[in-house]
Amino acid sequence: MFDRRSHWQNVYQDKSALDVSWYQKEPALSLELIRSTQAAIDDPIIDVGGGASVLVDYLFKEGFKKLAVLDISENALVSAKKRLGDSAESIEWFETDITQFISPHKFSVWHDRAVFHFLTDKSDRESYVNALRNSLKPGGHLIIAAFSIGGPVKCSGLEIVQYNSEKLILELGKEFELVEERNELHITPANKEQKFTYYFFTRRLENE
Repeated sequence: MFDRRSHWQNVYQDKSALDVSWYQKEPALSLELIRSTQAAIDDPIIDVGGGASVLVDYLFKEGFKKLAVLDISENALVSAKKRLGDSAESIEWFETDITQFISPHKFSVWHDRAVFHFLTDKSDRESYVNALRNSLKPGGHLIIAAFSIGGPVKCSGLEIVQYNSEKLILELGKEFELVEERNELHITPANKEQKFTYYFFTRRLENE
């Protein structure tokens, strides 16, 4: 049986965070979409599968006070904490598989760049969506980035699921309303092109 945790532990053990294919020096589109949520500086924001991403660094510098990073790999989180230094102490860190995540409180913004598309089993996707529903407050915002239709079929040696808005809406259910979708051509450190699409949803209020 495939061991997700071991796979990602090894990835971050064998490679520098600067060399993984998903590395971005500046996560510009993620930042733009998070800003567009108009989240207040004390609204809780979680970066799911954030690993060693620098998104949390940028959000911290912009003054957001309640930041969280979730990743299955301890090695990835250790790398991020070292980079952030003393600032890491004011950030929540969750070392867990997203399909097993039980949030201690509600979040206003849930950001996921390239985690959901790794879930090729329907049961894992259902567990992810259950974790999302239990973690994101009504009226909160969801940003998911995944490989586009016609983009890569694998990443890090693993098969992925390509998405368009129709496929993703079917997975998430009617309580999430698509606000915007944006395409991005990501250039990897190895200078390869990857077609991503970012989907920005709002979770409907309970009486809608």
